[in-house]
Amino acid sequence: MKAIILAAGEGLRCRPLTLTRSKVMLPVANKPILEYIIRALVQNEIKDIILIVGYKKERIMDYFGDGIGFGANISYVEQEVQLGTAHAIKLAKPFVDEKFLVLNGDNLIDEATIADLLAGASGDITLLTVIREQTIGYGVVLQDKGRVSKLIEKPREKISHLVNTGIYMFSPLIIDEIDRTPVSDTGEYAITDTIQRIIDGGGKVTHVTTRSTWIDAVHSWDLLKANAILLGKFEDSENKGVVEKGAIIMGDVAVGKNSIIRSGSYIVGPVVIGKNCDIGPSATILPSTAIGDNCRVGSFTELENNIIMYDVRIGAGSFISNSIIGAHNSIGPHFCTDVGKDLKIEMKGILHHADELGTVIGDSNVIGLSVLVEAGKMIATGCSVESGVKIARDIPQDSTVL
Repeated sequence: MKAIILAAGEGLRCRPLTLTRSKVMLPVANKPILEYIIRALVQNEIKDIILIVGYKKERIMDYFGDGIGFGANISYVEQEVQLGTAHAIKLAKPFVDEKFLVLNGDNLIDEATIADLLAGASGDITLLTVIREQTIGYGVVLQDKGRVSKLIEKPREKISHLVNTGIYMFSPLIIDEIDRTPVSDTGEYAITDTIQRIIDGGGKVTHVTTRSTWIDAVHSWDLLKANAILLGKFEDSENKGVVEKGAIIMGDVAVGKNSIIRSGSYIVGPVVIGKNCDIGPSATILPSTAIGDNCRVGSFTELENNIIMYDVRIGAGSFISNSIIGAHNSIGPHFCTDVGKDLKIEMKGILHHADELGTVIGDSNVIGLSVLVEAGKMIATGCSVESGVKIARDIPQDSTVL
């Protein structure tokens, strides 16, 4: 069996992190989201994988290559213009001649998630569903006597607790039906419209409900919840680095090769620290923090519930909580993030809700000493922030803040 993974989009609601990479390449517990999907497929002996790529495709292709390093055989198809999920699946027509899986590249899953679908699939089309109390913003599934009767995209009121995960098993017949699917009101060709046409025509569409891992990180700050969940599943934390005398490590903490935890530092897991990192002395790293490769965390700095990407320098005496820091950032001493709850965050004129957030910072910024960022305010990419500044609004790309 083959699998098609849809990985062509940007992920606008995850800006500024997706200004330099696609959403599927955002790291959770130091691995791209897409890697979790590929590994889940391989663990179920599904090794022939077609990646539909588009936005920032070079990053995806450079990381995964031909797939051999991940135990897979990966082929690439470019969707030059994002015309919807049905259009993307149709592009893979030359690769499929039997039943195949389709998955979104930006949902976190594990081996058991795929196993549940494989075990319960029947008929020409099977959807994977999850049960959620809160279904606002999701597509939901209505059923009748075990068969799917209707797919409803983002209803305004609760009419079903069955959420469509966007993971499907199809027969090749779906390709022909895609050709007959009209464009949606949003100007795209949606696979849910194709499936609904089959249902309305009397076709048998079934679903399998899984209780295994399925995490949909819609906004950048949702990655923090996913990060905490996956770090909490650590089973074999191992320290390949150096822990100096006087450093205290408690709980599940993984320290990468050639990293050093200096004396007086205090780390409470679950925490993952990448390769070639230098932590402390006397730094504090508290649960649900992931630090990428080649990072430097200065003395007396405190980190809690963060995603710190690779090649980041954080100066001494800083405090960062509930935040995501992109790659190649240089942050001066005494940097501080406010943390707010139940925040309303405006993105392109639309208000979005964040349960709890410090800040989100894109790539390649230089931030001076004693900078304070108000809760929910973001810094894009390529910015220069002078010392002593209070960030009270979102900072756009390539800005200089005095």
